Amino acid sequence: MTLDFESWTCPVPLRDTPAIVLGHGGGGAMSAELVRHLFLPGYGSAGAPGELGDCAVLEIGGTRLAFSTDGFVVKPMFFPGGSIGDLAVNGTVNDLAMSGATPLHLSAAFILQEGTALAELGRIAEAMGAAARAAGVRLVTGDTKVVDNGSGDGVYVTTAGIGVVPEGVDIRPGRAAPGDAILISGDLGAHGVAVLSCREGLTFGTEVRSDTAPLHGLVAAMLATGADVHVLRDPTRGGVAAALNEIAKAAGVGVELTERDLPVPGEVADACNLLGLDPLQVANEGKLVAFVPEPHAEQVLEAMRAHAYGKGARKIGTCVPDHPGMVVARTALGGTRVISMPIGEQLPRIC
Repeated sequence: MTLDFESWTCPVPLRDTPAIVLGHGGGGAMSAELVRHLFLPGYGSAGAPGELGDCAVLEIGGTRLAFSTDGFVVKPMFFPGGSIGDLAVNGTVNDLAMSGATPLHLSAAFILQEGTALAELGRIAEAMGAAARAAGVRLVTGDTKVVDNGSGDGVYVTTAGIGVVPEGVDIRPGRAAPGDAILISGDLGAHGVAVLSCREGLTFGTEVRSDTAPLHGLVAAMLATGADVHVLRDPTRGGVAAALNEIAKAAGVGVELTERDLPVPGEVADACNLLGLDPLQVANEGKLVAFVPEPHAEQVLEAMRAHAYGKGARKIGTCVPDHPGMVVARTALGGTRVISMPIGEQLPRIC
């Protein structure tokens, strides 16, 4: 197969980078280009039809199954509030939950660098077991490979998961509609800042801890209200900015945020100001964004706030018919600014 580089449109990160760079794994525009212009053409008719999201929903024998896979390369492997072990379990559980599914079973494959301490690997395995028990899922299959010393970086984990989607639930990016309220389940940016502070030895006056957590229980509480939840997304790599831009483009709608309503904790804001980061592009591992019809918003918010992982839930914006495919924020001064899709990744190796 010959890739048609000349047919790509700007911005085209791949055209000028003939080799993989860190930004291709950042969940932003470079990742999207890689999927759209390399993987999908390469897969051809064997690729996934329809919308691309956090997971695929497949009907098998009359049962709707959610299926997801994810890789974890976070550095360092242990950070305030979590580790690569619980991150791998919770991340996959959350990808399934964003379709409304009840997660059931996970697989786990390990790529280990020669020389990795068995004590560290044991801590990771114990963290995965504890996270799986807390989420009510089982680790049922897996694989292990070892690479030469210097060919890897400690431990990489790849997980896959399956779950069951309840009858009548249809949650996907393309269902976002003008008039939807946009909700967030809590404070933003904690995971990315926690990993960065540990990696670089930075302090910001107080310890920032990762928000890694399983969100399927929160999703179940939202669905139990009877509201027609249109879209769910956990804003991990690329943060809220990437998640909302992907949804806006998939549904052909505009998104308007109210800047003063964005829940960015003071310590996260201080860290981002110090380092020149945009908190809307910083990864989260225990938060979700929801699009629900405005008449159901308060009911859903009440259910979210009653759950341990949704106590800080609030409305942050509205889905509009204007400027389709774009995300804008209304500032405190009454103006607007465009929230663009991240090109690469502010913080590589964050999950």
